[in-house]
Amino acid sequence: MTIEIRVPQLPESVADATLVAWRKQPGEGAGRDENLADLETDKVVLEVPAPANGALKEILVQAGSTVKSGDLLAIYEPGAAGAGAAPAAKAATPAPVKAEAPAATGAEAAKLSPAVRRLVEENRLDPSQIAGSGKDGRLTKGDVVGHLGKQAAPAAPAAKPGTAAPAATPLPAGARAEQRVPMTRLRQRIAERLVRAQQDAALLTTFNEVDLSAINELRTRYKDKFEKAHGVKLGFMSFFVKAAVEALKRFPVVNASVEGTDIIYHEFYDIGVAVSTDRGLVVPVLRDADVRSFADIEKQIGDYGTRARAGQLSIEELTGGTFTITNGGVFGSLLSTPIVNAPQSAILGMHKIQDRPVVVNGQVVVRPMMYLALSYDHRIIDGRDSVQFLVALKECLEDPGRMLIGI
Repeated sequence: MTIEIRVPQLPESVADATLVAWRKQPGEGAGRDENLADLETDKVVLEVPAPANGALKEILVQAGSTVKSGDLLAIYEPGAAGAGAAPAAKAATPAPVKAEAPAATGAEAAKLSPAVRRLVEENRLDPSQIAGSGKDGRLTKGDVVGHLGKQAAPAAPAAKPGTAAPAATPLPAGARAEQRVPMTRLRQRIAERLVRAQQDAALLTTFNEVDLSAINELRTRYKDKFEKAHGVKLGFMSFFVKAAVEALKRFPVVNASVEGTDIIYHEFYDIGVAVSTDRGLVVPVLRDADVRSFADIEKQIGDYGTRARAGQLSIEELTGGTFTITNGGVFGSLLSTPIVNAPQSAILGMHKIQDRPVVVNGQVVVRPMMYLALSYDHRIIDGRDSVQFLVALKECLEDPGRMLIGI
């Protein structure tokens, strides 16, 4: 008895999805709950799990198609070919086929983003043969496209013995290549939200700088004990999240949002932390950040980062939020004006830590300094509130003991 494979129920805020790729082909065995296909929405990548051990019998919707909740995708045959087993060979001797590069192994595939994995599998590439330029040597979409471009270049014919090799034919002067690639649904959504934020809000940015000497000293003093006790490294983000919460408590309008002609003051602190992935920027939310410990914040951020790059975040983890923090400093940014993550009213931009000469008690000293940027909706947040918010943040970061005793 066959089973119909249909699009899972999409979240209420998601109208449709794009079928990115089939992870199994007709006749290829799959185990129960093994991923059969990837569905990309404008927020997350969803998996279509196998209902039982068996194999796909027929694919009814091809990759690249737009689908809605409940749409029929494929016919599945339980028990066929066994769990993960290859289909039985036919009695007739198969015709010789052209040798192809092996598909990515499970360990390799787990490190690839959905977009990169699709390119690798569609072109039958061996990811271990492609140099990765991403973090920790991960493959990016650009790495795979560049590799394909090199493969497409025709090889020069071998010279006959005793004859000189022909000179390489130069490209015509002015020849330039172009590639037209459609935006992913996530990229389309990011573009839509950023443009809407600039159209609907009166955005303004104010700046300050912070001396991170005290935080550096704390991290140096306690980093080993912290990691041993909690199993996670003590980073900078937990300090900024805790300091932001303290500043938000003093200036609640920065934690508010606009709905029509009303201002909604949130009496909770759900802090969005921007995470960069191959698919684009996503902002998972730290719920109730005011009651979380430093270790809890570091663990949650690390987990979000890992699952964001694997496309495994849920809609619930990406929605809501009352304030956002983004860190362009990890990419070397010295200064920027971040765009508010609507419907929030403010966003904090962190930047590169750089040793700079500053005057302290009349003496010029070198300190690890960072520029801070607060972009905000001027419709409800006045310049005085934005400046004082950054001053409060600066005070907490330059004297972290304030956060412990609440002053």
